[in-house]
Amino acid sequence: MIQIGQKQELEIVKEVAFGVYLAPPESRGDDRVLLPRRQVPEGSRTGDRLTVFVYLDSEDRKIATVREPKLVMGQVAELTVAQTNRFGAFLDWGLEKDLLLPFRQQRGRVEQGRKVLVSLYVDKSGRLCATMNVYKNLRNDSPYRAGDQVTGRVYEQSDRFGAFVAVDNRYSGLIPAKELYGDVELGTDISARVVRVLEDGRLDLSIREKAYLQIDKDVETILRLLEGYEGVLPFNDRALPEVIRHETGMSKNEFKRAVGRLLKEGKIQIGEHWIRRV
Repeated sequence: MIQIGQKQELEIVKEVAFGVYLAPPESRGDDRVLLPRRQVPEGSRTGDRLTVFVYLDSEDRKIATVREPKLVMGQVAELTVAQTNRFGAFLDWGLEKDLLLPFRQQRGRVEQGRKVLVSLYVDKSGRLCATMNVYKNLRNDSPYRAGDQVTGRVYEQSDRFGAFVAVDNRYSGLIPAKELYGDVELGTDISARVVRVLEDGRLDLSIREKAYLQIDKDVETILRLLEGYEGVLPFNDRALPEVIRHETGMSKNEFKRAVGRLLKEGKIQIGEHWIRRV
């Protein structure tokens, strides 16, 4: 059976003036698809087999091409937005007809010229479309181990789970909510550290360094904040965790560690509701 959105080997079963019809080898039914004349390799004849990609033309009819698409079913790829209109966005995927990314399948900003990370799916009308919900098509066989540094695209955010990341635009990763400090925006590329590899092969990530390395950066963050507040923070390490996280991008424990070092070094004083730089 001919599958849209897939590369497959098909046999030339009929030659016509405007191209050739292809069908699965050994097929005895009417399941066939047209390869336009301009796409037919020179010297091809009935009985030859060709590797083609099958999609739908502008009239939603199956059509074959020998051109290499930038995305096939089951994969994830970064495509450029060619244009937007009231139906959604249209993506350049290397074929004559651009690929539709419907509004309901978009996540974050989608603008002309911007690159978006997408997968293919078949909608209720049987048409190939793009989706930015790439979770099920990300792989879980990455070569990374705990402690490795990686880069990836944030493709989904959840207050409950955290930020979902496509590592190398290929592997499944997650920054758990408890590790999600500072600004992590949907659709942006981030650098992270692999905290652990789960049993199913997916990656737990953190955008913060190991504690003994991170504390130096946290100390500098607090010193910059003190400068912004003219030398006096209007809260101390007994403040609510939400306040500390909002103001500093740190957990309460991380904030307390950094404050403790500054206090030990004699660089700050702590009052009932404030921290003052000495």
